[in-house]
Amino acid sequence: MRDLLELAGSLGFVDEMLDAAEASPGEVDPSWLELFGASAGTAARAARGAPRSNGAAAPMPMLDRPGRTTLAPSRASPGVWPMVNAFRSRGHFAAKLDPLGLLEAVHVAELDPQTWGFSASAREQIIEPTGVHGLPRATLGELHARLTEVYCGSVGLEYMHISAPAKRSWLAQRCEAGSWRAPDAAVRRRMLEHLIGAESFERFCHVKYPGTKRFSLEGSESLIPMLALVLLHGSRLGAVEAVLGMAHRGRLTALEYVLRRAAREIFAEFQDVEPEASMGGGDVKYHLGYSTDRIDAEGRSMHVTLSFNPSHLEAIDPVVIGRVRAKQDRLGDHEHRKVIGVLVHGDAAFAGQGLVPETLNLTSLQGYATGGTVHIIVNNQVGFTANPSDSRSTPYCTDVAKMIECPIWHVNGEDLDAVAAVIAMAMEYRAAFGSDVVIDMYCYRKYGHNEMDEPSFTQPLMYQRIQQKDSIVETYGQRLVADGTMKQAEVDELVARRTEMLEAEHRAAKTMTERPRPLAMAGLWSGYHGGIEARPLDADTRVPRDRLTKIADALAAVPPGFTAHPKIERLLEQRAQMGRGGRPLDWGMAELLAYGSLVAEGISVRLSGQDSSRGTFSHRHAAVTDIRTGGEHVALSSLPDAVGKFHVFDSPLSEAGVLGFEFGYSLDSPDVLTLWEAQFGDFANGAQVMIDQFLMASEDKWRRLSGLVMLLPHGFEGQGPEHSSARLERYLESCAEHNIQVAQPTTPAQMFHLLRLQMLRTWRKPLVVMTPKSLLRLPAATSTLDELAHGSFQRVIADDAADPARVTRALFCSGRVYFDLVDERRRRQDATVAIVRVEKLYPWWDELIAGAVAPYRELREVFWVQDEPSNMGAGSFVAPRLGALAQGRGCAFRLVSRVESASPATGSHKAHVMEQNHILANAFGR
Repeated sequence: MRDLLELAGSLGFVDEMLDAAEASPGEVDPSWLELFGASAGTAARAARGAPRSNGAAAPMPMLDRPGRTTLAPSRASPGVWPMVNAFRSRGHFAAKLDPLGLLEAVHVAELDPQTWGFSASAREQIIEPTGVHGLPRATLGELHARLTEVYCGSVGLEYMHISAPAKRSWLAQRCEAGSWRAPDAAVRRRMLEHLIGAESFERFCHVKYPGTKRFSLEGSESLIPMLALVLLHGSRLGAVEAVLGMAHRGRLTALEYVLRRAAREIFAEFQDVEPEASMGGGDVKYHLGYSTDRIDAEGRSMHVTLSFNPSHLEAIDPVVIGRVRAKQDRLGDHEHRKVIGVLVHGDAAFAGQGLVPETLNLTSLQGYATGGTVHIIVNNQVGFTANPSDSRSTPYCTDVAKMIECPIWHVNGEDLDAVAAVIAMAMEYRAAFGSDVVIDMYCYRKYGHNEMDEPSFTQPLMYQRIQQKDSIVETYGQRLVADGTMKQAEVDELVARRTEMLEAEHRAAKTMTERPRPLAMAGLWSGYHGGIEARPLDADTRVPRDRLTKIADALAAVPPGFTAHPKIERLLEQRAQMGRGGRPLDWGMAELLAYGSLVAEGISVRLSGQDSSRGTFSHRHAAVTDIRTGGEHVALSSLPDAVGKFHVFDSPLSEAGVLGFEFGYSLDSPDVLTLWEAQFGDFANGAQVMIDQFLMASEDKWRRLSGLVMLLPHGFEGQGPEHSSARLERYLESCAEHNIQVAQPTTPAQMFHLLRLQMLRTWRKPLVVMTPKSLLRLPAATSTLDELAHGSFQRVIADDAADPARVTRALFCSGRVYFDLVDERRRRQDATVAIVRVEKLYPWWDELIAGAVAPYRELREVFWVQDEPSNMGAGSFVAPRLGALAQGRGCAFRLVSRVESASPATGSHKAHVMEQNHILANAFGR
């Protein structure tokens, strides 16, 4: 019996396994029954991949399956189950997916009954049981016809790569028992109306704005009814919000028809109304986002957001997922039902862009799960000019999605009835299992990559076929008229009404004199602002000493019976001493006190990154592990009387995906301190698109603010080229219009006040912090409890130890080199040198810099000293600014650094020391 069960399970025959198991319970391990939902509770089934409970629309019970039969292997040919399994596993290869008919027909031998020992004359042989849901008894011919209809029609379903039998059984049951039946007449009429809306808008723009780049949707208009159905089913299943991400193709149509942005506003952007308002900023119309409260066809309201997107095609993916998670957290939606993420991909981008698997990998991780993302692929069967054979090494563009074992539906985009059935099934599967779903819609693009292309240069045969194609509105309209669903007059009326509306909107657009400005700072963001600071804006970041001590006591405690590592026990005792003022504060303690004080005041904190709970340099230990049980204790998550929440997540080994996620999270959480930490600062190189396209420019391009904090370990300490520089220069070279903040604090107290300042002001900008490595344990780089209780963040720290009457040279610096300079001055006993720390490099305040050296009447030289090579670090950013100050004071200016280099640092520790000594000699030499 056990062997029979294992065979049936490997072939996907879960029904038959349950029947056999229940018929002979004494022969079956009870865990098998639990695995397939026969006698386990909801939680146990969910843990094994069975459907989760869903009050909005409960999935069909596992034990209430239509067509269940008693296992009777003596009446079924041995070849039946392998043949059925072949259809389930490989039937999609024979599906009729391409509306152009260009894909080669594939002969799959496993789908032929003769492969499994059936003769040509066996078509009337009775098969019982068949192993197919909804078909307990049939002739071989009937069985083969049903399997061909289900698995080789307009839909090709891939699901046998999913390891959970309950999920496979759910999918097999849905498609085999229900097949791909046409939706009801009301849905079909709405889909035709959506198609007319999409095609009319695209053709209207093509006529009114010829040659203007818009990335036409013609040839893939089915995307619009698909999106409408996704939102409809999402709302029916309990969602109240949706966040969409898509690249360019069809974006304007989606904005106008799905999100219902006024067509006149889009036409005004075509006409480039009020160009002077966009000088130096803004973005092209097919990159812009929008949000609206949308009422669906069944009267339910849903807030829908289309996220802004740059030309880096899949860059929006993790951003959308982060936004979804932020909204879910805000709503207390711990089951991830109320907010859904929808991503629209191109086929070439889905297969080719590394951000796709990075984003997919987040789907089931504790800190990043959203209950499943809906992926729709607009499969034009071509990239910009490249054929699929040049774009991927896999049969399908979707094969990368198999890594997360989600179902993949391939569907012919011109069979709207099949499209509707796929969307309904996919949305129910997502709701039942909290899983991503992938819908690969085969279609084509009518005009090439954009409206200025000539696609027949590279795909002549394809475009010959496209020129001969009737539009989908014509073919689907004729289908509905032919089967009596609609009358031709009704179809004509829909087209005429849509055209009249677009003409009216076009006339209105011609009268507009101001560029449309969709509201971006409403709702959650109404109490915050961006823009340029006229002066440094501060807030009271002090925390009473007794509150700090209370937080420190909580940080030093572990639950009863908890066994920490002996070294961690010593660390906790040291933290208790720090909280009582008996020991100087180190960086880790000051940072945790900043988080704890914010949480106590009702401000939540979310920190993620590679090894962030412990910290790359074993300095944070925000989570402590029980060495006996492996359980974790996060003290800041259980602070007494805390109003806010603290979460720390060790992220996957991904930079672009996780940074994009956290940026997205920050967009919908202005009141949460959201931090991303790189393992080493230069690891952020892998996320450069996120930094350049989103963090640096989102306010300028899209009027969207973010308060995301990036923690980037930085410091030249002989660890080689890959573990020295966070590429400070890259951030500074993009600084303009107070778009971001860049800081390099030198003491724990400075870090404490900087983090609190980020949240206690209403001015929201990304903050890039060059965090230390060796300073984490340097005795000179410590602070006192009083500095936290009574101090504030100082953007520039003057040299209180210098004698103003004797100073002739001022050394400006930032970061760890300060401590080297102080030691060298002490060694030389040079009283003519003052050392000024610039703790916040941007925004740069000339008056603060000048004020730091104002007392030095005898000043003759101003140096900028850095450990980085001269072509890196802050040198090129600082030089013109400090040079102007020096010139104004009649002083000479000089940059002191390592020599210009293509690599950030040497790989030799001895060479590093020699270079560092050379810097110090130049800083103090005469």
